[in-house]
Amino acid sequence: MGTICGIGCSCREHWDVPGAATRVLLATSIGHVLPTVARTAAALDLDVSSSPHLVDVLDPRGGRGIDRLFQRLARELTAAELEAVRVATDPPTDGTARTARLLTAPSLAVELARRGVTVEVGVLAEAEFWSAYQPIVRLSDRSVVAHEALLRGLVDGREVGGGDLFFVAESAGWLARLDRIGRESAIEGALSWIGDHDLFINFNPTSIYRAQVCLASTEQAAHASGLAPHQFVFEVVESHAIADRGHLVTVLEHYRSLGWRVALDDVGSGYSSLSLLAAVRPEVVKLDKGLVQGLPDEGARTVLKAVTDLAHQLGAVVVAEGIETEQLAEEVATLGADLGQGWLFGRPVRPARPVERQDGGFQAVGVTRSR
Repeated sequence: MGTICGIGCSCREHWDVPGAATRVLLATSIGHVLPTVARTAAALDLDVSSSPHLVDVLDPRGGRGIDRLFQRLARELTAAELEAVRVATDPPTDGTARTARLLTAPSLAVELARRGVTVEVGVLAEAEFWSAYQPIVRLSDRSVVAHEALLRGLVDGREVGGGDLFFVAESAGWLARLDRIGRESAIEGALSWIGDHDLFINFNPTSIYRAQVCLASTEQAAHASGLAPHQFVFEVVESHAIADRGHLVTVLEHYRSLGWRVALDDVGSGYSSLSLLAAVRPEVVKLDKGLVQGLPDEGARTVLKAVTDLAHQLGAVVVAEGIETEQLAEEVATLGADLGQGWLFGRPVRPARPVERQDGGFQAVGVTRSR
């Protein structure tokens, strides 16, 4: 199970990791795939029966053969073939229930990931989660005005970064769940110390199917926090925004209806940055870290200047990411950036747990550096 173990958290189970299976149904409309599956299963001495679009495999030895079948298929099928096969383990015998199971079954790629065949699923299943926070400063006077929350995990004493966590979650079909954990962990971990600063929270629009439903628990956490709605800035990277612009706009309209603001991240990294800015009209624009660190290159300067000028025309605040030197801070300020984020101003840190006072309340004791 994965747990959220930040300040104010309540631990709960998150992941349903599959156990051993003695029977598996594999279905696909791709004609050449199932014969390969059937031959592989037969070579492992499993009982196999086939129809045009379905292979039924039974393991007479209690499940070890099915495990070996999954491991073999992970090597023999391509990524596209693994995505094209639906798999149902230990299906019901009733025909209607079995059909329903297949219709809602994960792809073979997802099943392999959940079983730890193709990814280290323990990174999620055994992790304790918390959020680290990186300061965002006003470039004119270097005062801290906001913090970006970054999800972290702890597995066997080892810290795991958000990139690895979300890679495993997406592979195993658990992206929506982890994205929700990240949003709520960000809010819970900031309550005792954030004050009147803004809180930047990352999200992936593909994890939200219907905003009113999928964001309900996040909305509840935000309301219970006591923070003002305008303090929440929900941040999406440009590449995710491009994937389905219409869906993204719908999600962002819901955010704004709650009084939350929107940030577009990594702007300048893609060819459609300027048109995307005009379509999304974010309240905050975060300049691509790679371009910022490319300064004083003239090409990087030209792109960043164009993005900054358009963002200001649209009424957005501009944040330059990846600032590690005073020279970069001066460069982006000259280009018109309003805020800065990077190691020059502070690395991501983990909030310290609050200390209980004699009156029974709690007092925040600052932050500790994320390892």
